[in-house]
Order: sequence, then C-alpha cells, then structure tokens
Amino acid sequence: MERIGVGFSGGMSPKDIVECVKVAEDLGYESAWVAEGHGGDQFSVLTACAVATEKIKLGTSITSVYVRTAPTIAMAAASVDYFSNGRFILGVGTSHKVQVEPEHGLEFTRPVQRLRECVDIVRAILKDSDVNYHGEIYNIERFDLWFQPLRKEIPIYVAAVFPKMLEVCGEISQGALLTWCTLDHAEEAARHVARGARNAGRDPADVEVASLLSCAISDNREAARDLMRQPIASYAGRFPRYRKLMIDAGFPEEIEDVRVAWQAGNIQEALDLVPAGLIDKIGLVGTAEEVRGKLADYRKAGITLPIVSPRFMGDGAKEQALEIIRACAPA
Repeated sequence: MERIGVGFSGGMSPKDIVECVKVAEDLGYESAWVAEGHGGDQFSVLTACAVATEKIKLGTSITSVYVRTAPTIAMAAASVDYFSNGRFILGVGTSHKVQVEPEHGLEFTRPVQRLRECVDIVRAILKDSDVNYHGEIYNIERFDLWFQPLRKEIPIYVAAVFPKMLEVCGEISQGALLTWCTLDHAEEAARHVARGARNAGRDPADVEVASLLSCAISDNREAARDLMRQPIASYAGRFPRYRKLMIDAGFPEEIEDVRVAWQAGNIQEALDLVPAGLIDKIGLVGTAEEVRGKLADYRKAGITLPIVSPRFMGDGAKEQALEIIRACAPA
C-alpha cells in the first residue's frame, strides 16, 4: 500500500478534523497532521483524534519552538503519545518572524540554535524525566517530569525550506517536513537532507522527507485552481521564505504583484494575480486522476511521505476535505 498522510492547517472545527481523521484511518492513511497557527490548539485536537482512532499516526505540523517552552512541548508530546498508545510524531519548526513577533509579542532571534536546543531538551526530558540544560538559548535548572512517558523516544520531524535547515534535519531529526514544494524543490530538498545525514554519520534512508502538498480537486481545472488562490496569495503576501520559494519556481514579477496587492489589503486583486502556472507547479490541482498522478511524481522526486493538505475554510470545508481524502486514498 502506498504511504500517504493528510494534513490540516485550520479552517475547520476540531470536531470536523476528528471526523476527517477517522475517515482517513478507515481508508488506510498512514498519518494525520495538525498545524496550529490560528487554527486552535493542535495538541488538544490531536488528543481528541487519538482517543477516536486506533492505528493512524498523529503529528504536529508544526509546533513552534518560540511560542511554547521546550518543557511544555515535551509534556504535550508525551501526553498525546500516551493517549494515542505510541502513535505520536512531534513536528517542530521555527515558525516565522512575521508571526512570532507581532502575533505573540516575542523576539525572533537565532532560530536554528533555538531549534537545536529545543530538540535536545525535549529528547532529554522524555528519556530521563529530570533535566538540567545550559545552552546558548536555554538555561534550565532541573525540570522534572512527574509521570512516566509511554515511550522514552518519540520521532521528531523538523520543518525546513532552505539548505541550512534542511541539512540540520538530516543531522538531528527522524524526518524533514516541507510545504509549498514544487517537484524541483523536492529533489533539491531531498539532496540537502541526505547531505546533512551523511555529514552526521547517519544513513540518509533513516531520515524521512515528508511534504505537505496543498490540494484542490475538481473536474473543472480552473475551478480547482481557484480553490488554491487564497492560500497561495496568503503565503506569498505574508511569509518571506515561502514567497522566495514561489519566486524561485519561476514567477518573480507575478509574486511581487501578489505581495503588493495583499499587503495593501486588496485581497481579491491578490487572488486574481496568482499565476495559474504557479498553482499547477506548487500543489496537487485538477481531477482526482491528475492529482494521483502528481502524487506519484512527488514520490519519484524524493518525497518519501506525501501529505495531502486540504486548505479550506468556512461552509463546506469538511465536505471538500473529505472529497480529497477519499480521492487520494492509498491504493
């Protein structure tokens, strides 16, 4: 059976996400992933998923190493792992300066070092339950965990976009988590993850290369493209690192126009300016058959775990997500 996951980035209620995850489990999906951002507390949602399911793996995509302390991340991970009977995967990342500072009132500094130390601390707490840590970012005087984790080691995946962090993934994690990934970027990312693994004396085959793949399905290709315009415009307008990915995909002038319109508050203009060529390159768009074919292309490009990502909000979001889950179910 083909390996495949499903990811949720907000826009649906926690109850709707749980219902979708139950369907995904029944259809043979390997894993389900929940982002946070503005979509509700991911660990709460995943706990609800855990008690409603039996075998599907459950992951965060991702938990920010800024907005929670390392010990609270460790405790949350251990709790979901407990309720899921050992099915949890902790996905962590640095998030974005444009979110961490204005939305959370925190200073975004030294992201790579913070992520490295956070991963070290989480692993130490799970393993030893009693940790002192003195790093460049964190200075922890004895944090002791008052319950025995179900597992002393939980898989940790790290979110990455550019070469430096991709190589960190290969060095320290069980998996890299990508998003807004073209086929060309998938190949490049897989090479950097493998390089990081080899530099650390690890077998690159031991490091998963997973990617959230935004998805919209319709028998009318233009209608499918239209479903993708809002999330693409939002990321192009708000997040510099993903804007660079879109520029590097071959659309520098078009993406600059989207950015200008979005940041000026001209949202509909920004949506209209998203180029069809980019939509086709950066996600899974089209009929169910076309989407399944593109999934196969991502696997060939080096994505070992494709994660289909319905990005819908408002009325009908659950129904659209379920259509995608059923269409992309493993063969």
